[in-house]
Parts: sequence; structure tokens; C-alpha cells
Amino acid sequence: MARIAVIGAGAIGGTLAAWLAQTHDVTVCARSPLDDLEVETPEGPIRARPRILVDPAAAAPVDWVLATTKTYDCAGAAAWLPGLMGPDTRLAVIQNGVEHLQRFPMVPPERTVPVIIDLPVERTAPGRIVQRRNGSILVPEGAEDFVALFDGTILAAETTPDFITAAWRKLAINCSGIVSAITLRPAEVANDPEVAEVMRGLVRECIAVGRLEGADLRDGLADKVVEWTRRAHPDSVNSLHADRLAGRPMELDARNGVIVRLGEKHGIATPLNRACAALLAASAAV
Repeated sequence: MARIAVIGAGAIGGTLAAWLAQTHDVTVCARSPLDDLEVETPEGPIRARPRILVDPAAAAPVDWVLATTKTYDCAGAAAWLPGLMGPDTRLAVIQNGVEHLQRFPMVPPERTVPVIIDLPVERTAPGRIVQRRNGSILVPEGAEDFVALFDGTILAAETTPDFITAAWRKLAINCSGIVSAITLRPAEVANDPEVAEVMRGLVRECIAVGRLEGADLRDGLADKVVEWTRRAHPDSVNSLHADRLAGRPMELDARNGVIVRLGEKHGIATPLNRACAALLAASAAV
């Protein structure tokens, strides 16, 4: 049984904490107190009563820290690390984007594990989450001990020999999701042929930049992203869309801005990602 601290009680953090608490000693580091966690999974509800902390001063060292906050809240997550990180503690960064290792520079890279998660979940109330399918988790080779944490859960965790490609493939999906946040329509919006073509354009820009960053991305990925979105639950809402609806900050930089920034570094124009990010940012400011 491992001692695990999950920083963040949102959809991803709450779901992971609930599953891990079935077999491990779990602490949830949250902004507000919670009584318990309940996740409606494809196989029925699961419940957990992990230890809840709201004050970083009360934190004690654990074996693993899972940072699941949004990328714009890394500073808040980092406030927990002095209390949670012992000499052998490892940090798993479970966030969107492709810059996992750069977000917590106070932790040595050799003790940091970047994590890609594909888990469609939505928080309906504090501590209450809907998990729409089983999901998957990918980490680089060498992080088999992290994978082992999920033994006995319905979350398929495994290592990959090419984490860079896996991260950029996930970014290709995420960058296209901005169309839902702009239109305020769930995954069914991909059935609109004109919207689908915008999604393909966003992904094609991601592919071009990702290749220069070392990712092995095929041209057909743009069509696959549209197909995957169309196959999703029609009412599925991605996190960018959910954050806009709730009036929260949005991960525009991690999902689309990073493509623009790295495109500029390589001299590649990314007009669709730039335009969509600018439009969404402007709409949120109204």
C-alpha cells in the first residue's frame, strides 16, 4: 500500500483519488473541505473517504504526489510540495500539454514523472464526478512503479517508449476541442462538416509543430481526431468548454498557445490556433 497525495479535487484529481483510495492510503489536497468522493463509473458508482487537507502546513511526506490541477494553477499546487516531498517522494505531473517537466522546477527531473491521461470525466458538484468511460494513462518507460499504483482499477496504466509522440497526439486532440469552448456545444459539434474542417486545420498545425519537437505524427491524425470526437458521447464536455461555462480560467496556453509559441520558435505559422485562442480569450473577457 502506497502513501499517495493528490493535489486537486477536480474531475481528474477526484476520480484518481477515488480509485486509488480503494487500495492505497490517499490524501487529497484541496481548497475546500470535502466529506467524501463519489464517482459514477461505467461499471457503477465507487465511493471513497480519503484524508482531506486544506492547509499545506498540515501536509506530511508521502511516497507519491500526483499534481492534477489545471496548468494555470501550478503555483498553488507547488505550495503543497514542501510538506509532501520527502527524500524519496516522486512527483507525477498529470496535466494537459507537452511541458510537464517545466512546470515544477523545484523538483529534480529525475524525480518527476510526466503523465498523459485520457479520462473523460466531469465534476457535477464538489466530490461528485461522472466518469464516461474507463480511460487510459501513459508514462515514459522507467515509471513502472507508477503504473503499479493502478493495479486493480479499471484505469489502464502503462508505459510507452515514445512519450513525446504520445504527448503530442494527446495535444492534437486537446487543441481541436477549442471549437466546443467557442461554440458552447459538446462533442456533437464535430458532426458539423464546417466545424470538423476547422478541427482538422487546428490538428494539422499541431502535427507540423510536433514533428519539429521530435514527435512521430502521421498526416491522418487530423481525420482521426474528428472521428474520435464524433464517436464520443454526444453530450461529452471537454475541460476547456466546462471551464468557460463555469466562468473559470481556461488552459488556453497549454492546449493551443503552446502550439503558437513553439511554432514561432520553429518559424511555422499557426494561424488557426492563434485565432481560435484569441477569440476564446476575448469571449471570456466579456
